[in-house]
Amino acid sequence: MSSGQLEPSENGETELWLTIRKEASDCVSHESLLTKHLNALVLAHTSLEHALSFILASKLASIALDADVLYKLFVDVMQSSAKVREGIYADLRAVKERDPACTCYCHCVLNFKGFQACQVYRIAHCLWNQDKKAVAYVLQSRMSEVFGVDIHPAARIGKGVLFDHAAGVVIGETAVVGDNVAILHGVTLGGTGKHGGDRHPKIGAGVLIGAGASIIGNITVGDGAKIGAGALVLMEVPPRTTAVGCPARLVGGRNNPTKLTEPPIETMDHLSYVADWCDYVI
Repeated sequence: MSSGQLEPSENGETELWLTIRKEASDCVSHESLLTKHLNALVLAHTSLEHALSFILASKLASIALDADVLYKLFVDVMQSSAKVREGIYADLRAVKERDPACTCYCHCVLNFKGFQACQVYRIAHCLWNQDKKAVAYVLQSRMSEVFGVDIHPAARIGKGVLFDHAAGVVIGETAVVGDNVAILHGVTLGGTGKHGGDRHPKIGAGVLIGAGASIIGNITVGDGAKIGAGALVLMEVPPRTTAVGCPARLVGGRNNPTKLTEPPIETMDHLSYVADWCDYVI
């Protein structure tokens, strides 16, 4: 798979790519064991788009799916879709800003399967909208097998999304996820019933969804809301409120729920609601 050329990126994108290259070079100088690895995956490429295409193609390739073919497909999608490129850079910045485990951008690109799975989804979604549904389904299947993340290519996901750990995340066909959302591992955005149509959740901008939460049906979670870990959400959640429990209830009660004073994706706090919700004692 050759590195190829892309049209020059915007200044912010170019600067971010140069930062990733420097991080890779610094790592090589300290960890000679990773020289071949980092040269092949990062330093041999002329842009983040090509490096990411190479990484994803290498991971998704199989006996029946050639890595070179996948690489060319991924690069073609990124070259033709400004929306896909915008999502990639916004997601990368979101992971670095919100996940304390992300020590550098290069680490995210190479090792964070939530970020990688989200970019496979973005490519599959673009192909789905071009009526290349068979290819999109194959990418969904390989994403699920390789990363343990199952996102239907017809789902609509905004930019600046953080899939933290990501293992076991399931997002259904008619789900919608807004910009700047954080989703932890084991989250399900699922449908109900056996009939088609609009049957999956609509997640607003700036929502934080805790580990193991399930949001079921064509319901809305309002902007800036927080869903506690392990919650089972079956009804609408108003903006800037917190839903916890199984089945979920609003902290403060449905008639006068407690309003969050800070955006949950900025604090990434998963515990502050406990004292207001129950007398939790071990």
